[in-house]
Amino acid sequence: MKKFVLYGTLCLAACGPRKQPAQQQPATQPQTISRPENFGADVAFLKEHTETIVLTDSTSKSAIAIVPAWQGRVMTSTTEGDKGRSLGWINHSLIADGKPQPHINAFGGEDRFWLGPEGSQNSFYFAPGDTFDLEHWQVPAAIDTEPFQVTARSRSSVSFERDMQLPNYKGHQFNIKVNRTIILIARRDLRNYLRTDLHRSVHAVGFHSANSITNTGRQKWDTAYGMPSIWILGMFPAAEKNTVMIPVRTGGAVNDDYFGEVPEERLKKEGNIVYFRADANYRSKIGLRQDACYNVLGSYDAANKILTVVQFTMPTAPHKYVNSAWGIQNKPFAGDMVNAYNDGPPDEGKPQLGRFYELESSSPAAALKPGGKLEHYHRTIHLQGSERHLDPIVKKLFGVSLKDVGKAFR
Repeated sequence: MKKFVLYGTLCLAACGPRKQPAQQQPATQPQTISRPENFGADVAFLKEHTETIVLTDSTSKSAIAIVPAWQGRVMTSTTEGDKGRSLGWINHSLIADGKPQPHINAFGGEDRFWLGPEGSQNSFYFAPGDTFDLEHWQVPAAIDTEPFQVTARSRSSVSFERDMQLPNYKGHQFNIKVNRTIILIARRDLRNYLRTDLHRSVHAVGFHSANSITNTGRQKWDTAYGMPSIWILGMFPAAEKNTVMIPVRTGGAVNDDYFGEVPEERLKKEGNIVYFRADANYRSKIGLRQDACYNVLGSYDAANKILTVVQFTMPTAPHKYVNSAWGIQNKPFAGDMVNAYNDGPPDEGKPQLGRFYELESSSPAAALKPGGKLEHYHRTIHLQGSERHLDPIVKKLFGVSLKDVGKAFR
């Protein structure tokens, strides 16, 4: 298996409790509405409800839509302009309803800034002494409903900043400055990250987020006090023939214990690749630790011929990663670095969040002295074209063919 490295300069919550499948679903959901799938319609919809920044590429029809009010998240993207398919998952019903939801406001978006850990004694999502259940789980407003401030903007990039004060489960206060820059990558430059040329018939869009957190308080962040991590989550429309692909190091283990063991017909490890169904029909999640994976994961939608590639910064030396499982953890800094989530009904007869799946990456735990800073970069690339022209890219990045991917869950 080849060694994967990150090229260039440069990861609603579907995470949560292990073996507690009914505890993450918001109590109510607005009535489901449907909208056209093209990018132009989605941008128009977003602009009806909130300020939306659109970045465009002068060398192609690619574009991305960003909402400052929702932490500067990339809501969706396109490879073919306004008439092209909208590639991010958007919760139209929740946005149109306009009413704040308990616990989390899952607006959607294919690059969203969060902070880990979600669970453990270092959690930012539970107040000191609370039990680890949905009644007490609350996403901090600073990373849920409150805006990031725009500090710079150009045709192809926009930068944000936010100061926040967050207590963790131990009652320790964290003063954090967040900086975040979204950059739309010119189509002609995507070859630098894919390590291969793109055929002229392949439509493409790529962007990355440069994220950093700075310790603006007076207390050192360490294993005793608690250490946050940068957590980037991307939500994408699910499809019946959509498969997540994650290259795995020899001997690397897959954690599928978030919501109970994932059935074999939905999770397979063949050689040095893991396949995971992303059809939004069965709520499940997997994760891999730093020593088990590389800095790339992706998915392939066979029906719509969409290849999605996610890359992120990965340290070469071993690092601590936060454990986001709900409850007090024996090993709070032995968590996963990458995750993939497939939405579905949390329990029989209960509604699901939506028809989406997620690709996620996390930074190491931030062991920062006052004034110290940690950076994490997360890149998303969508490619649409014939399998003949997408297959070489899949082989280059994942070490398998599209034929192999198609056979995984036949």
